[in-house]
Amino acid sequence: MPRRTATLLASTLLLIAMLCAGALIEVPYGEMSPGPTVNTLSVHDGDPVLNIKDRPGHKGKPKVYDTSGHLNMTTVRVTGSEYRMTLLGAFTGWLGHDSLVVPYRTLYPEQKSAEEVDEENAEEFTASQESAKVAALKKLGLPVSSHVVVGSVQKGAPAHKRLHAGDVITAVDGNPVGEPESVSKLVTQHKPGERVTFTVVPAAEAKAAQKKGKKPSSRDARKVTVTTTKAKGGRAIVGITTALGHTFPFEIDIKLADIGGPSAGLMFSLGIVDKLTPTDLTGGKFVAGTGTIDDAGQVGEIGGIQMKTVAARQQGAEFFLTPAGNCATAAKDKPEGLTLVKTSSIDDALDSLKKIRKGETDRLTQCKAH
Repeated sequence: MPRRTATLLASTLLLIAMLCAGALIEVPYGEMSPGPTVNTLSVHDGDPVLNIKDRPGHKGKPKVYDTSGHLNMTTVRVTGSEYRMTLLGAFTGWLGHDSLVVPYRTLYPEQKSAEEVDEENAEEFTASQESAKVAALKKLGLPVSSHVVVGSVQKGAPAHKRLHAGDVITAVDGNPVGEPESVSKLVTQHKPGERVTFTVVPAAEAKAAQKKGKKPSSRDARKVTVTTTKAKGGRAIVGITTALGHTFPFEIDIKLADIGGPSAGLMFSLGIVDKLTPTDLTGGKFVAGTGTIDDAGQVGEIGGIQMKTVAARQQGAEFFLTPAGNCATAAKDKPEGLTLVKTSSIDDALDSLKKIRKGETDRLTQCKAH
């Protein structure tokens, strides 16, 4: 066999061997890619994403206005917890433009199971909906009252099956509580093994009252006594987390299944404002965006920004409301034809939408790569 032919054959066999090895060798990475985008002003899976209802007997019924254009929330698709990436798959992902290869621990931290990650994402999504409603209604000057609720109960903890997620806590040992932090402070005043008494309105009664636009009533309250246990560091705990719940003047129902995390907060909030005001916020334009939002309307940064801008542009978005903390990263790899608008608050977003619908896009504060 001629030397040149032998060399070529050996090289070909070596390449085949390397490709086979690459297809078999597993590496500790996962992949993020553009996920679905949903117009918060529209219908998804047969139901309005935002359904605003007036409460029975309420004289000041909310006026819900027609809207146009898009206010799309965006998502990131990630590989499942059971997925095991190969070396070849990682190499292909690194070369690709529309995906991002990240360490597996970024998606599924070692100390958390896949179920715990999913549960945490679901809880964050629910909390983001709550904050979106609060921020929107406060911006519109509508009344919102708050109360402390049980956020979650640790399985096997002293409070398990005694307190439940959604229970409204009005007092601890007779002391009224108005902030989530107050509950922890009062519990930790006890020694492990001592009993602590919670005054709570059960979740079912609280939810029924809220649907009518009423605050949870003390008439429905009951006392629940829980024996504390010792946490790391020696402090007393009962195994619950607490959060701030709210009562709204009318029902706002957000329906969007199979979505997790807090990053849709800003777009939900803008969708609510759009439906409750006569001004057509987008002027018919296709606007997408992302960002967490707190009760005060401040916008926070999120993960997977590059994948979300790609997803938005693929669906036809012209403008993308981008959290200020994500601006520099997003601008480094901006999809062609997409304007990245720097956004720090709901006020920033509404001001930008005003410029967009008036055609004053040259006045927008755009993201820049540092």
